[in-house]
Amino acid sequence: MTSLSRTFLITGVSSGLGRAFAAGAIAAGHTVIGTVRRREDAERFAALDARRAHPLLLDVTDYAAIGAAVAGAEAQAGPVDVLVNNAGYGHEGVLEESPIDELERQFAANVFGPVAMIKAVLPGMRTRRRGHIVNVTSMGGFITMPGVAYYCGSKFALEGISESLGKEVERFGIRVTALAPGQFRTDWAGRSMTRTPRSIADYDAVMDPLRAARQAKSGNQAGDPDKAAAALLALVEADAPPSRLFLGEDALQLVRQKLQRVSTEIDAWEALSRSTSFD
Repeated sequence: MTSLSRTFLITGVSSGLGRAFAAGAIAAGHTVIGTVRRREDAERFAALDARRAHPLLLDVTDYAAIGAAVAGAEAQAGPVDVLVNNAGYGHEGVLEESPIDELERQFAANVFGPVAMIKAVLPGMRTRRRGHIVNVTSMGGFITMPGVAYYCGSKFALEGISESLGKEVERFGIRVTALAPGQFRTDWAGRSMTRTPRSIADYDAVMDPLRAARQAKSGNQAGDPDKAAAALLALVEADAPPSRLFLGEDALQLVRQKLQRVSTEIDAWEALSRSTSFD
């Protein structure tokens, strides 16, 4: 590992993991361009460090504004070495009850916005033959739970994009990592989550206990955002970073359980899987 001063571009630094990521990077001596959507959040972010904290007023779903905004920020703070696509939110709702426009908004923030950010920094990274793109996905981008189909779908999509992109740009010295946290003590299940109202009684037995448990756990999750920030810094310092990194005991446990179930299911249906070739 090497320790170098880098320029980070981190989306969504006004709260939660984004705020922790930015503060950790600045404390480690890095420069951080941090996107926020409100001027008061920009002022709070700039107050972290007069020299290293560079707020950028930008909504990642305003795709047309991203290119010029990133170029302007790089002119002030320097070329982006590390992009951390952190901005996003959660949607809770039974699929049958949730309108399609909620799915469109979920993908706009969690998939299309990150891709637009990647496209803004890739030309420079490719020219310089170095860079690291970190897409903050979720354990919900690998495992699933009822009631968050739209959210899991968006994170599965970003995981797939990350993995494929990594194979495209590896030859240019650019690394891509899907950073998949479990439950951390942030506002994800609070103000950062939208909830579709319940309307179909058949789903009560599944959704009511899940919704109550999620709301009760909000603010008491086991994951420490500051330790997630330390993990991010270790990730970007690594000579050979992974294509996917899970954060948290819960993420590791649930992912390993899924891998075992998938392996068992593949074995059980192997004969049918193999039956489709020409004789």
